[in-house]
Amino acid sequence: MSSQVFYRKWRPQTLSEVVGQEPTTRTLINALHRERISHAYLFCGPRGTGKTSTARILAKAVNCLTSAGKDEPCNTCAVCQAITEARSLDVIEIDAASNTGVDDIRDLREKVNYAPNQARYKVYIIDEVHMLSNSASNALLKTLEEPPPHVIFILATTETHKILPTILSRCQHFDFRRLSMTDMVGRLTHICRTEGVEIKPEALRLIAKNATGSLRDAENTLEQLTTYYGTDVSLQQVQAILGVTGDQRARELVKHIVDKDISKGIATISSVNSDGLDLRQFNREMVEYLRSLLLLKT
Repeated sequence: MSSQVFYRKWRPQTLSEVVGQEPTTRTLINALHRERISHAYLFCGPRGTGKTSTARILAKAVNCLTSAGKDEPCNTCAVCQAITEARSLDVIEIDAASNTGVDDIRDLREKVNYAPNQARYKVYIIDEVHMLSNSASNALLKTLEEPPPHVIFILATTETHKILPTILSRCQHFDFRRLSMTDMVGRLTHICRTEGVEIKPEALRLIAKNATGSLRDAENTLEQLTTYYGTDVSLQQVQAILGVTGDQRARELVKHIVDKDISKGIATISSVNSDGLDLRQFNREMVEYLRSLLLLKT
């Protein structure tokens, strides 16, 4: 049996499991409870923050046989399982980056009129919708203006400003924010405990910090570490994988800059280069140190 990568294995299966997006998930849960489901949603935000996962969960929730579309998906009925396993004919995921033409959207417009095969709603999840051409966007707009009652559109994008204002006005708009350090470390800690991985909290914080708010990136880094080093991972190993030097010479260089000591500054840079350290990473660490000083001073 083939193993799943962490970000797929630990993909949330209910809205309450989605990490760090409480304003969005709470609104969607309330909409399910009150049976006020919109015909079109727009999920926008940085990559790896849960847009597509939330779209799939919502597709399950509105079609769940157990909850009758009024609550979280049960994940046990036939429809929920089919959507989870990506074999449902009623949940169609389209990558707009590779289906940018107007003909692709015209084909979609013809198919939306067909009734669902098994589920209550046909759900179209269009990822990176900002990649559609202008003609394709206008064709999609026609469908969004007068959609059939059995169809729900969920559009996902990382660049909202590239989407036509007329499309934006016809969607319920949800912003997905970068995950906080606390949320990411909490999720990574849970994964490590379940997977039997021994790793220090400071190492998890470094992984989370390097992921810059993308949980998927953090989970991928964690899997890379466990694949290479096994189930016992140290801070030094995390630094090695991420290319973090942890070198005190970054602080030394800042001191030389403040003192306007050019010769010592060049000597420090030469020393770092001679040791084979990545100068770009060394520069990033120096900037991070300056940022920390600025925050402290503020």
